[in-house]
Amino acid sequence: MESKKNEGAMDRPSPFAFGQQGPGRGPLVKMRAKDTKATLLRIFYYLKQQPIGLIIVLSSTLIATVSALLAPYFLGEVVDQAILTHDGMKLWSLMILLMFVYGSSVLFTWVQQVVMVSVSQKTVQKMRHDLFVKFQWLPMRFFDTRSHGELMSHTTNDLTNVSTTLNQSVIQLISSVLMLVGSVIMMLLQSIPMTLITMITIPVVTFLTKKITNKTRQYFSMTQKNLGEVNGFVEEMISGQRVIKAYHREHQARKDFQTINDRLRRVGTRAQIFSGSMGPFMNAMGNMNFAIIAFAGGWLAYDHWITIGLIVSFLNYSRQFSQPINQLANQYNMVQAAVAGAERVFAVLDEQDEQEPWLEAVTDLPKLAGDVVFQDVTFGYREGQPILHEISFSAKVGETIALVGPTGAGKTTIINLLTRFYAIDQGKIMLDGVPIEQIPKEALRQQLGIVLQDAYLFADTIRENIRFGRLDATDDEVEEAARLANADLFIRKLPLGYATTLSLEGGNLSHGQRQLITIARAILANPSILILDEATSSVDTRTEVHLQEAMQRLMQGRTSFVIAHRLSTIRHADQILVIDGGRIVERGSHEQLMAKQGFYYDLYESQFNKEVSA
Repeated sequence: MESKKNEGAMDRPSPFAFGQQGPGRGPLVKMRAKDTKATLLRIFYYLKQQPIGLIIVLSSTLIATVSALLAPYFLGEVVDQAILTHDGMKLWSLMILLMFVYGSSVLFTWVQQVVMVSVSQKTVQKMRHDLFVKFQWLPMRFFDTRSHGELMSHTTNDLTNVSTTLNQSVIQLISSVLMLVGSVIMMLLQSIPMTLITMITIPVVTFLTKKITNKTRQYFSMTQKNLGEVNGFVEEMISGQRVIKAYHREHQARKDFQTINDRLRRVGTRAQIFSGSMGPFMNAMGNMNFAIIAFAGGWLAYDHWITIGLIVSFLNYSRQFSQPINQLANQYNMVQAAVAGAERVFAVLDEQDEQEPWLEAVTDLPKLAGDVVFQDVTFGYREGQPILHEISFSAKVGETIALVGPTGAGKTTIINLLTRFYAIDQGKIMLDGVPIEQIPKEALRQQLGIVLQDAYLFADTIRENIRFGRLDATDDEVEEAARLANADLFIRKLPLGYATTLSLEGGNLSHGQRQLITIARAILANPSILILDEATSSVDTRTEVHLQEAMQRLMQGRTSFVIAHRLSTIRHADQILVIDGGRIVERGSHEQLMAKQGFYYDLYESQFNKEVSA
C-alpha cells in the first residue's frame, strides 16, 4: 500500500478513497469568527426563507412588548387615580385593564416562542443539508488537511449552537431592543428628570459589557476549535482500538487525550467564567439603579415635583430598562458562540468544490472505449514538492496495466490523477483522445470501476451495498453481479441472504467476503476503465483464488489498472510499469522485465524467496 506520508494522506473513509490508511486527525484548520455582521446576515438569509413564520414571530413580539410597556404606566395610574383617591370603581376598571395587558403579553410571548422553534429548526435543517451536500462536492485536497472529528463537529456542535441561539436568543434580542427603546420613550413622556436619573449607570454598564463580551467571544471561538480537535481524537482512537490494544498503547492514548481535553477545559472554563459573570454584574447594576431611583424619586415626591404613582411607574420601567441590557449582554454571549460555529460552517460552504459549471451542459458522456495516455505528467500534493516526475505511458483499449514499486513510489497517485481526485501540475492526460480536464468529473467517474484494498461497505443490506455500483439496477441484476463475483454462494448461506444488514464498514463479514461484494459492485457498474488497488493483498491464498477468478471476469474487455503487492498476480498483464521515486524506471511484460534482471527482477525474486521460505 502506498505511503501517504509522502503522497498526501486522504483521511476520509470513502468507497472512492485510494490507498487510505484509516482515519487520522491531520492538521486542524483554525477558524475564528472574524466578521460577526456578515455571518449574521448569512444566517438571516436562511431565516428569511420562511417569511410567514417570521411575520408571525415579529408581530407577536411587537404586541407582547407593547403590552409589557403599558403595564408600568397603568400601575402608576392605579396608585395615583385609585388608591390615593380611594376610588373603588376606578381601581376595578384599571385592574381589569392591567390584567388584560399582562395576559396579552403572556399569550403573544408564548405564540412567538412556539413559532420561532419551528422557524429555527427548519433553518438549521436547511443549513445542515447544504453543508452535507457541500461535503459531497469538495475535492480530496480539502479532506487531506481536516480530521473527521472536525468536519463532524461542523454538522453537530456548530449547528447545534446555531439552533440553540435561534431558539432562545433571536427573539430575546429583538424583544430586548424593543423593550429598551420603548422604555426610554415611555419614561421621557412622563418625566425627563427621572429618565436622566434612570440612565445614570448606563455608561458604566456599556463600557464593562463591551470588555466582558470581547473576552467571551474570544474564548467561545477557542472552545469550538478545541472541541473539534477532541472529537477528531476520540474518533481516531475508537477506530484504532484494535491497533491500540495490540501495541498496548492504552496509557499513551489516555495521556494524549488528557492533554487535549485539559486544553478544552481551560478555554471552556474561561469562556463560561466570562459569560457567567455578565448576569451577576448586570443584576448588581440594576439593583443600584433601583436604589438611586427610589431615593431620587422620594426626594422629588417630597417636594411635590412628581407623584407617588410616577415613582411606582419608574421603578418598574427601571427594571424593564435594565433587564433588556442584561438580556442583550447574556444573549450576545450565546450569539458569539453561534457566530463562531456558523462562520466555521460558512467557511466550508465557501470552499471551492469539484463542480464544473462550464461543463454542466454535458450530462451524458459517450461510452468510453478505454484508451488512456499520460504525457509527461508531473504532480505534487504540495506546491514545489512533486511526487510524480514526467510520467508517460499509454494503455490501449482492453489492456491490463500493472503498477508496481516500493511503498511511496507514486502508484496510487497515478490513479488519483486518472480519477480526477487531483488536477495535474504539468503534462497531459488523454482519454479516448480527449484531455481529461474537458470531461466532467461526475460523468468520468460513472465509467470507472474501483476495487480497493480496504473494502469499504456501508451499514446497509448486502443487496444495497452491491446496488451502490448502479442505483437503478434490479434485484436480478444485483444477484447476477454477485454470481459473477463468486459472492452469491456465501451470501445465500447467511440467515437473511441479500437482506443481511452489515455493521459499519462490513465488520460482520470476513475481509475476503467484503472484497467479493465490492467486486460485485464494480461488475454491476459495468465500467469502461477498471481500477484494482491491491485488491488481493490482504487475503489468504484460497480466498485469493476466488478473488482472482472474479476479477478476471470483471477485467474482460476493459482497460484495467492494477496496483499489485503480490507480483505473481500480475504476470499476465499486458504492460507492467515499475515506479520508483515518482518515475517509471522500467516497463514491459513480465518476461521482458525478468530478462532485464533489473529493478523488477530484484523485487520479484525477493518476494518469491520470502514466499518459498515461508
